Formats: sequence, structure tokens, C-alpha cells
Amino acid sequence: MQHDQLAESGPPPTSPPPISPSPTSAVGALIGRALPGDRLRGWLVAGVLAVVGGWVRFQNLGTPTDPRGTPVFDEKYYAANAWQMLRNGWVEDNPGFNLTVHPPLAKQLIALGEALFGYSGWGWRFAAAAAGTLMVLMIVRIARRLTRSTLLGAVAGVLLICDGVVHLMSRMAMLDIFLAFFVLAAFGCVLADRDQTRERLAIAVREGWATESNYGPRLGFRWWRLGAGVALGLACGVKWSGVYWVAGFAVLVVLWDVTARRAAGVAHPWLGVVRRDLVPAVWALLLVPVLVYLGTWWAWYASETAVNRHLAGDTGSFLDIVPAALRSLFEYSTDVLKFHETLTTPVDKPHPWESKPWTWPMGLRPMLYFLDTAATGCGEPKCVRATMLIGTPAMWWLALPMLAWALWRSVFRLDWRYAAVLVAYLAGLLPWFLNVDRQMYFFYMTPASAFLVLGLVLVLGQVLGTAREGVERRGTGLLVVALYIGLVVANFLWLWPILNADPITEARWQAELWLPSWR
Repeated sequence: MQHDQLAESGPPPTSPPPISPSPTSAVGALIGRALPGDRLRGWLVAGVLAVVGGWVRFQNLGTPTDPRGTPVFDEKYYAANAWQMLRNGWVEDNPGFNLTVHPPLAKQLIALGEALFGYSGWGWRFAAAAAGTLMVLMIVRIARRLTRSTLLGAVAGVLLICDGVVHLMSRMAMLDIFLAFFVLAAFGCVLADRDQTRERLAIAVREGWATESNYGPRLGFRWWRLGAGVALGLACGVKWSGVYWVAGFAVLVVLWDVTARRAAGVAHPWLGVVRRDLVPAVWALLLVPVLVYLGTWWAWYASETAVNRHLAGDTGSFLDIVPAALRSLFEYSTDVLKFHETLTTPVDKPHPWESKPWTWPMGLRPMLYFLDTAATGCGEPKCVRATMLIGTPAMWWLALPMLAWALWRSVFRLDWRYAAVLVAYLAGLLPWFLNVDRQMYFFYMTPASAFLVLGLVLVLGQVLGTAREGVERRGTGLLVVALYIGLVVANFLWLWPILNADPITEARWQAELWLPSWR
């Protein structure tokens, strides 16, 4: 009889059954802090700061130029490339120029400005200034979503306006501000996708069907993730270094999907991500960027005279099933990759403003884009006009402490916000250590600037504290944050003349050069 009872009841359990989280706790873990309810005010703050940022970027945009009214520094390549595109069907068709070494998208955007305002400083810089202005709008909204605070969103906007790197690159006909724009847009899409995914899982938990399968529910089409893929493809269409953020953001999305399913009480969150999310993620964050990138070459495919358009001929092998245009693009890209990998500074003629990536976080080696030591207008017989790419020290000199704190919070507090910013920032820095012999410049850090701002904003949010910590604590935190913002604004205003080529005295010029490495 005892044997029959044991047979009917089955073997004794070897471990206690898993305890599923209650629906209330699971929803709380998924949603966390809700977005602020002041939606209208949030958009008004973002709009006002974008207008301020636009005024700062666009004022006197046509200055400086070389004495003949021509572009300065590397603008001379991209402004000319863009003007050539206007004349030749949106493609570069001068192989003798020998410097067609980046995808076409950013140069086409520069060409739009030239189509509006002609071959002038306003023309070749208009698109960059527009991108830099829109970045202010985006970072306010992104920081608000990241911190759940409209105030901290506004702080992010002010800091980005006052960053010397983003400011100057928004006023130059170069490529990196467009890369920064699309990378930041992709980051915003990834954040929105995280929130949307967790909201859908929270609904499943409330309605009781989140754990009907050991792998969790299907989450439907994720438009924000698709948006991230499109933005990343456009980033690669500006510069190939956009691929670093493709990899970084793909890792973030997968990890966030796993933690979301775990918070919802799914029995096998990793297998759930593999079965439910991995294929759509590969499609959205790998195939879509590739397709969008290839699409940015649309004018090149349609042209008969574009550079290297007919580079590949018939091979007599199975490779001929690939369209000749794609094979030509592959061979063309291979040649360009070799150019970049072997771009080194001659030992006997080093570039005066080259720098290596270990100097970039603190901006220890800025770049002089323009210098006129025979200017007038400063009230003295001899004046100086200059533009120098330099990160506002009140922000950039805190980069290493911010990164260390972000790493600590990510590892020991599992703070996803710091982890997201850390991944995005390091994607713009660490890959450059793989080939330190090649020629490198500080302006490569332009896309990372926004993530420096977001990291600082997260720290300022902790300094600010919350209402639950008491009025006195909150008041002290607000005072510290306000003083820091005032310091950043004052530092930016001090640098203003050498960011905008305003005439200054020789003494003031020397006073602007704080470190020996700035000279």
C-alpha cells in the first residue's frame, strides 16, 4: 500500500520549486521609475534649449575661412567633395583627387547646404550646424528618459551646448558631427525600445500570460529597435567606425532582453531570448544596418562615372552571380580600408596635431584648425584669430573619474543606465587602441562627447538626490549642481574666442593655452 502511494505521488522533489515573483513586484522590477508626467514641459524645455543651441551654432557661421574665402583644415576635402557631388549627380567622379576615402552620406548632406547657400562658409557648414542643433534636442529627451527627470534632461542640453568639441565640429564641414548625430539617435532608439519592451512584458504579467511558456511571451514588432538599426546603418554611411556602435548596442539590447524576461519571472530567460528575440534582433541590428549602409550608395550605383564604379570585372567564377556593382563596391572598400590601415605619419614629417587615444578622454592634445596672427579688431595693433578643437576642461577633465564611477556602478550595483553610457562611450574610444601606429586625431572623439555628457548627468543626478532624502539634502545637491553648471558655462565662455575665431590680443591667446600640449 505504501509502495502504491509513493508510485502515485511520484519521486520526492530534489529541490524546492522556484518561487515566481508576485505580479506587483515583477511589474515594479520591469517598469522601475516612470517617465515624468510633465510631458508638455519636457518638450518645451527641449525646444527652448535647441533654439539656444541653434543660435550658438549658427551665429557667424561663415567665419573663419582662408584669405581667399576657401575652407579651413580638413573642410577643404569634404566641402570640395560635396560641391563635386552637386555637379555630378550626387557622386564623386574625380579619381585624380585620390581622397575619396569615406562613404558618401555626410558629403551629400554637406552638399545640401551648398545647394541652398552656394560654395561659401554658410553653404558647406549649414548641415553640420543643423545636426549639432538637433543633437541638443535629442540629448535633452534622451537624458530625460535615462534619468526620469526633466531637470536633468535640461542639464544635459546645457552641457552639450557648452562642449567645445561638439560646438566646433557643428561649425565645420567635416564628417564626424554627422556620425555623432546618427549614433546618438540610435542610442535614443535603443533606450526607447528598452522601455517599450518592458511595458509590453508588464502588461503580460498583469494579465497573467507572461509565464505561460518557459521562454516567455512574444513581444510583437519592435519599431524602436528597427529605428536603431536604420540610424546605425546611416552612421556607417558616414564613416565605417559606426560599426563599433552596431556591436555595442547589439550587446546592450540582448542583455536588456534577458534581464527583462528574468524580471517578468520567465523560467529560462536566456533561452527565451534565443528563441523569441535573437532572430529579430539580428535582422534589426545587423541586416538592416547593412542594407541601409548599402542604400547610402544609391547615387554611386546609378552613375557610370563615379569613382571605381566599374572596378570589378567578370571573374569567370561563381562570384559573377553577385552583381558587378556590389563586387566593385567591395573592391573599392577594400582599397579604402588598406588606405586607412596604412595611414601613418612619416617619421621625418610628423603631423603637428596628431594624437593617440590615451590622450583623448581628457582632451590633452587638442587641434588647431585655423590661425591668423595678423588679424585686427581686438583694440591692439596685433591681434590673433584662431579656432581650436578643445573639449571644455570643466567637463573633459572629469572623464576618467566619470568612467571609473560608471564602471563601478555597472559592475557592483548593476546600474543599467551607467552600463549603457559606458558601452556607448567606450565604443568610440577602445577600438582605436587596436592600431595605434596609424595616424589619429582628437576629432575622432566627437561621437563620444554626447556620452561624456550623459555620464556626467547621471553623476549629477546622484549629487542632486531625490525628494525622499529630505529638503536639506535636496537643497544642498541642487546648489552643487548649479555651481557646477555655472562653472561649465563660464569655462565655455572663456573658450568662446578660440572656438569661433574672434579677434583677441596676443596676451589673451597665450592665456587660452592652459597646458604645454595645447601649443
